[in-house]
Amino acid sequence: MKVNDVTVTDLSCKVDEEKDVVTMNGQRLAITKAYEYIMLNKPKGYVTTMSDDRGRKSIMDLVGDDGKRLYPIGRLDYDSEGLLILTNDGDLTYRLTHPKFAIPKTYVVRVAGEIKESDLAVLRRGVVVDGVRYAGCRAKLVKFENGESRIELTLLEGKNREIRKMLSFMGHEVLFLKRTAFAGIRLGGLKRGESRPLRDFEVEYLKKL
Repeated sequence: MKVNDVTVTDLSCKVDEEKDVVTMNGQRLAITKAYEYIMLNKPKGYVTTMSDDRGRKSIMDLVGDDGKRLYPIGRLDYDSEGLLILTNDGDLTYRLTHPKFAIPKTYVVRVAGEIKESDLAVLRRGVVVDGVRYAGCRAKLVKFENGESRIELTLLEGKNREIRKMLSFMGHEVLFLKRTAFAGIRLGGLKRGESRPLRDFEVEYLKKL
C-alpha cells in the first residue's frame, strides 16, 4: 500500500482523508470518512465559531483537539449557553439546520418582569420585529417570583437572536437564556464547558428525523 506514492511500512500511519491519496497495487482506494458527533454545554462568554477576530473565547477552546475538524450545528450567541452539537457530518448538519425540516429547539429563559398569558399567546402566534417575521413557538410559564419570569420556549426555526428580539419587542429584557434540548436530544446533567461524544442511539435517532 502507498500513501501519496510513498510505500507504507508502518501500520500506524495516519491518513488525511481529505488530502491523501491511498493506492493498493496501483489502484486508488476510496477512504471512508470517519464521522464524529460531540455534545457540548456551551457557557456564556464564548462565540460559536472556530475563531474570533475580536479575541473572544471560542467553543473550540473547550473541545480542544477532539473538535479541531468539527463544526457546530446551528449557533448560540455570545451571551447564551446550553446544548450545542458539533460534527463533521455535512449531510446531518444540513438536515438539522435547514428551515424546511423545522427541527425543534427548546430553551429555558429568565426575563425581567411578569410574563402574562397574553404575552405567551403572542409568542405562540408569532411576531414581526423590524420587518422580520418570527414564527410562532410553544411557550409556557414555569415560574414567576422576585419580579422575574422563567419560561420555556420551543422554536422550529433559528433566526439570529430570535428569542431576544421577540421578548425585547414585547418589553421584556432577557436575563438568562439556555438551550436545553435540540432535535429531541437533551442536555441532561452535562456541566457548563463539558462535552461528550453522542451515544450511538442518539446519532441514529438524529439520522432518522
